[in-house]
Amino acid sequence: MSNQPTLHAVEPSFCFLDTVASLQTSFRSGKTRSLEWRKSQLDALKRLLIENEKEILQALHQDLGKSESEAYVAEHGFLLSDIKHTLKHLNKWMQSRKVSTPLIAWPGKSFQQPEPLGTVLIIGAWNYPLQLLLAPYIAALAAGNCAVLKPSELSVETSTIVAKLIPQYMDTSCVQVIEGGKEESSALLACKWDHIFYTGGEAVGKIVMSAAARHLTPVTLELGGKSPCIVDSTTNLKITARRIVWGKWMNAGQTCIAPDYVLVVKGFEQKLIDAIKKELKSQFGKNPFSSNDYGNIINTRHLHRLQGYLDGVNVVYGGDVNEARPAMTPTLVLDPAKDSAIMQEEIFGPILPIVPVSSIDEAIGFVNDRPKPLALYAFSESDKVLNSIIEKTSSGSVCTNDTMIFMTNPELPFGGVGNSGMGSYHGQAGFDTFSHLKTVMKRAFALDAPVRYAPFSKFKLSLLKKFL
Repeated sequence: MSNQPTLHAVEPSFCFLDTVASLQTSFRSGKTRSLEWRKSQLDALKRLLIENEKEILQALHQDLGKSESEAYVAEHGFLLSDIKHTLKHLNKWMQSRKVSTPLIAWPGKSFQQPEPLGTVLIIGAWNYPLQLLLAPYIAALAAGNCAVLKPSELSVETSTIVAKLIPQYMDTSCVQVIEGGKEESSALLACKWDHIFYTGGEAVGKIVMSAAARHLTPVTLELGGKSPCIVDSTTNLKITARRIVWGKWMNAGQTCIAPDYVLVVKGFEQKLIDAIKKELKSQFGKNPFSSNDYGNIINTRHLHRLQGYLDGVNVVYGGDVNEARPAMTPTLVLDPAKDSAIMQEEIFGPILPIVPVSSIDEAIGFVNDRPKPLALYAFSESDKVLNSIIEKTSSGSVCTNDTMIFMTNPELPFGGVGNSGMGSYHGQAGFDTFSHLKTVMKRAFALDAPVRYAPFSKFKLSLLKKFL
């Protein structure tokens, strides 16, 4: 995620120390460990979303210009689906996970027992301000943790409504919302946590990791980067354009897994550009600023950042801005210089560079010469081409012949690799992220073998090798 605010290393404020201590006391009481408590809290969160749907969707519209349908699909409805899946499987996830026991440890049994980590800090992001705050919380809650939720200060309306509603529905002895900017975030990071979950940009991710290292606190970092989209000339052009447009310009391109640039085989680029232009008009009309389905840029600072990317590049479509909203029309850039800012930094906006390459192998090399992305997309009618891209590149996720739709499958863990992040969540992966899988071996007294406890010098090595 691009251009996150800077955090500073500071000592925690006493009020935050008191907040953390209070949550730790609640956790140590054992109240979060039962299946009944976890389900009751998940049900409460579901009621919060359902009973305040209109107000929540309005807040998302005020912050980012999201239409009701987009806000529901990508945020509100996404969370309801996540809760439903979690409630369905939680009992199974909480059960011990049996493993085999070696002969030398008989009689006995071995297993892993999931247990909650304790008190966790979840720092959300402004681009999906509800989903990226509450989806990790659903996982933390399911795993039996207490939590502090820190919404982004840039999405003011959503932050406000979350801070208002959480105390009305949830057990506030086990969850607190703390609003604010970089000073509050820095103070929270100075506290000792059992886990920190951060969604945002690489620069702040390093600050979070550095702060966590002070207390040896484990972290999950959901970052971003430049997610490539490789298009082969054998692809279904119409469907490819439709799916690229849907994935790129949802939320006006302010999505960490949006296609950041397209690598297309030379000779096919103009056909692809024409198809994308046609699809943009189909989805957003001739004037996107008049479309109820086209979103805003979070603030004018980010709008000006995006305008800067267009300096000195070949804009073949769009590029218009509306400072009042603020917004920028869907924009296509053809073959920008590889060292240009638009090809070096995560765009995080409605600009899509189209980069011609001589072959799929060149596209693969182009991707591999850069930091590992959070997502990678590939369009082709050829399984051989798709399998080659999957096998020869590294990314957090891969989706072929579509964009972003993999996020709808809760059985697929979501997370980055390398610079795009560490750790994962969604479904059981989220439960496991906020759990410690405690190793347990339970021995019995029957049929003990005293010879095993004799001095090792009495054994022949050959017998020991057979026994072990």
